Amino acid sequence: MALQFTTSYMQDSLAVFRQYKKMADAAIAQVTDEQLYAVLDQEMNSLAIIMKHMAGNMRSRWTDFLTTDGEKPDRNRDSEFEQPPDIRTGLIAMWEEGWQRLFSALEPLSDEDLTRTITIRGEAHSVMQAINRQVAHYSYHCGQIVFLAKHLQSANWKCLSVPRSKSQEFNRKVLAGEASQR
Repeated sequence: MALQFTTSYMQDSLAVFRQYKKMADAAIAQVTDEQLYAVLDQEMNSLAIIMKHMAGNMRSRWTDFLTTDGEKPDRNRDSEFEQPPDIRTGLIAMWEEGWQRLFSALEPLSDEDLTRTITIRGEAHSVMQAINRQVAHYSYHCGQIVFLAKHLQSANWKCLSVPRSKSQEFNRKVLAGEASQR
C-alpha cells in the first residue's frame, strides 16, 4: 500500500504506530515458540519479555489516556521484565490488548486535541508530547524485536523492508504506487 499523504499529525501518528506494530508482528510470526523465550545473554531480554513490557506500558499509558496519569498506580513495571506468559497465545493476547488500548485511545482524537494536557508520572505533557514519547519508546522496542528475531532466524529470515540488492526494484515499485515503507 502506498503512503497516504496527510498533514494531520493524528493520522500520521496512527499510521506510524501501525507500521511498527506490523513490522514487529511480522518478526514475531517468523520465530518459533522456543525462540520467543530465548536470551542471548543474562543481560538481554527475550522477545517475550519485550512484548510483555510493551503491553504493560501500553495498558498504563493508554487506559483513560486523557483523564488519568499515564503511570497507573497498579502498574508494576519491574514485573514486566519477569516471567512472561509461557504460551504464545497468552503472550499474543497480552500484546494485542496493549495495542488495542493504544488505538482505542488515539483513534477518536483529532489534531485539535494535541494541545490538551495529560500527565505521565505526575509530569505535564501535551497530548502531542505524550504521543511522541510513545512513538519513540515503541519504535525502539519494535526495533529490538526485529533485530532479535532476525538474529534467531538467521538464514531463514524473511526481510521486512527492502531486501539487499533490491533497492532499485523497490524504488520503482514506490514510484508506481505499488509499495511503500508504510
